Amino acid sequence: MRNTLYIVVPCYNEEAVLPETARRLSEKLEQLISGGSVSGESRILFVDDGSRDRTWELIEGLAAGDSRFGGVKLSRNRGHQNALLAGLMTARAHCDMAVSMDADLQDDINAIDQMTADYLAGSDIVYGVRSSRRTDTFFKRTTAQGYYRFMKLLGVELVYNHADFRLMSRRALDALAEFREVNLFLRGVVPLVGYRCSFVEYERGERFAGESKYPLKKMLAFAFDGITSFSVKPIRLITLLGMLIFAASILMLLYSLAAKAFHFTVQGWTSLICSIWMLGGIQLLSLGIIGEYVGKIYFETKARPRYAIEQLLLKAPPSDRRPDA
Repeated sequence: MRNTLYIVVPCYNEEAVLPETARRLSEKLEQLISGGSVSGESRILFVDDGSRDRTWELIEGLAAGDSRFGGVKLSRNRGHQNALLAGLMTARAHCDMAVSMDADLQDDINAIDQMTADYLAGSDIVYGVRSSRRTDTFFKRTTAQGYYRFMKLLGVELVYNHADFRLMSRRALDALAEFREVNLFLRGVVPLVGYRCSFVEYERGERFAGESKYPLKKMLAFAFDGITSFSVKPIRLITLLGMLIFAASILMLLYSLAAKAFHFTVQGWTSLICSIWMLGGIQLLSLGIIGEYVGKIYFETKARPRYAIEQLLLKAPPSDRRPDA
């Protein structure tokens, strides 16, 4: 087995775009094989994350018609990150390198050429990095860039303008398998793997068909998971805030005693109400943030499996390596 590439594509209700995605990926894989960049044993692996439409039916048809297509069907919807991990861990039993990308064709398939070239030059991880965000709305562009800066401020190592379009060698995949977090945030985990890395810039396009699977609610939840999974600074900020409020309360106590001593004891209703609301709000916010961390500890200590594979369609050469669930 030499230079075998697996392209891992998580799918959730992607029947509208899947046929075109399969066609373009098949053409790209054929080009890479013909050019000698990857071996003829390379595959395209679709992961069905509990879709409710005809996504799995289409994957079955693709796998039956062409041995270069494979499919992994999860027993239920486990979320994009777990579906992606399931595909990568399945692929690592057979591949020398794996490229992960979304099914919506927004990631530039042509960037895979440079990714494989970097791998052959010695890189274990090649990150696909957006060259610009011109196709994003003002709101999405502003919030995304603000999020990257905020994560950097918290000390989290992220690749700027990188999502989940990347190449990983089998050695990097083996290292990734050692990370056992239940609350999975691959954009933060992969940089922790280390090894030699490189970057390939690409222009992100418009979604070919279908609807985005990441509305604002899911995007906010995903962003908050990233923060609480990789940084304890929010808790430290709460501690610092508590110290500042305690110091302010001491000053207010001294002021009150001085006012009483000089018979200036007129109390302001506005300042009293504002203080009560401010302190109450800070306490509730602090409890909420601490609760998020406690909740994550709860799920991590249970150590439940991150996914379960219901069905596997893959015509690959036999291997003594087994995928890690």
